[in-house]
Amino acid sequence: MTSATGSVPGGTGSVPGGTGSAAEGDVGGAADAAEAGDVVRQVARVILLDPEDRVLLMHGHEPDDPTDTWWFTPGGGLEGDETRAQAALRELAEETGLTDVDLGPVLWRRHCSFPFAGRRWDQDEWYYLARTRHTGPVPGPQALTPLETRSLSGLRWWTSAELSAAHETVYPIRLAELLRTLLDEGPPSTPVVLAPEIV
Repeated sequence: MTSATGSVPGGTGSVPGGTGSAAEGDVGGAADAAEAGDVVRQVARVILLDPEDRVLLMHGHEPDDPTDTWWFTPGGGLEGDETRAQAALRELAEETGLTDVDLGPVLWRRHCSFPFAGRRWDQDEWYYLARTRHTGPVPGPQALTPLETRSLSGLRWWTSAELSAAHETVYPIRLAELLRTLLDEGPPSTPVVLAPEIV
């Protein structure tokens, strides 16, 4: 991988697909959810950009199959009575160690459903824009659940061009296109509702 500033080796895990979504990049979010059943998990995710407009993604895998991998955005489920914005900042700090962050508006909303760690996760996700002045290696995870520890294998910054050329699975699926639009046009005036992703 090129431009991998801040790679965290070893397994600090999470949910695939998407804390953003498990099969979609929810490596570190579905893991801390209560038993799902028919409950839709409320999730806050972060599109974190550095001064060079690179986006930070996490690398996750199925806990029992390290070959089943994907990249996804930081974030996870709400805890207690916290707001989505509070959850976004907490999850970002826990999963990446970054706290020097300016949280911006909600960019996108979506529903996703995916299998991970032997169960199905149904999530209502809000994607927040955030900026950091941090340019060095990412500190790395600070507080992960046991499941996250078993399913997270790294972090790295991606340029828009690298995302567009990637052959690896990235969640949300259209992230390269969405990031290009964000960088070209700025944040939308109201959150864009993305098509559901059912894996």
